[in-house]
Amino acid sequence: MSTDDTTAPTAPVVLAHGAWADGSSWSRVIGLLRDRGVRARAAPLPLTSLDDDVAALDRLLDRVAEPALVVGHAYAGAVIGSARPDKVSGLLYVAALAPDEGETVADVFYRGEPHPDAPELTPDAAGLVWLPDMAFADAFAQNATPEDHTWLASVQRPIAVGCITTPVGAPLWRTRPSWYFVAEQDRMIPPGTQRFMAERMHASIRSMNTDHAPLISAAGLVTDVIMDALQQTALVH
Repeated sequence: MSTDDTTAPTAPVVLAHGAWADGSSWSRVIGLLRDRGVRARAAPLPLTSLDDDVAALDRLLDRVAEPALVVGHAYAGAVIGSARPDKVSGLLYVAALAPDEGETVADVFYRGEPHPDAPELTPDAAGLVWLPDMAFADAFAQNATPEDHTWLASVQRPIAVGCITTPVGAPLWRTRPSWYFVAEQDRMIPPGTQRFMAERMHASIRSMNTDHAPLISAAGLVTDVIMDALQQTALVH
């Protein structure tokens, strides 16, 4: 359902994808936001290094005329926390990793006991980590359709080891309003780890009974949380 002109949000939303995905993983959310009058763009992260990914996000933010609500999924939580402060109004973490200053993505990713169905992740000879095809149905997006699983495996983008082993600087969530979407059925990042990070950053927490990739399997819920964050940061008329 579209909102009318008197209530349509005017501020942009910038979306950052996680490991083993690309910007198309946000396509359903982008469509739902468009139906509500929200301008959304997905940043194309190369997943070659944390610095490269932050630079890619900043380049997209430079194309946005005003500060944006920046939304990150999974690994991209570390990326959005390192974005240019002047271009960010708020941060929304969707089952995302949020390392604190001096920590790496790996530090928080491996903080808790893994789910029994979580895949074993091993870099190849080039230092890239690929997700086994079967893991998309078993752990990454178990609530999605078989068609989604095939698509995700077919377009996956591997992540370089350096992305998850580089310590971050002072995270932006210390100075910007933050929200956290906890995925209670997540088999990649334990929900307990998500709650630890969300509470540590003093985020506004929404806990949902979804898998690790709700932007695909529960796009409506993710869209609702984005809309709530926009409202709370007074980014709508």
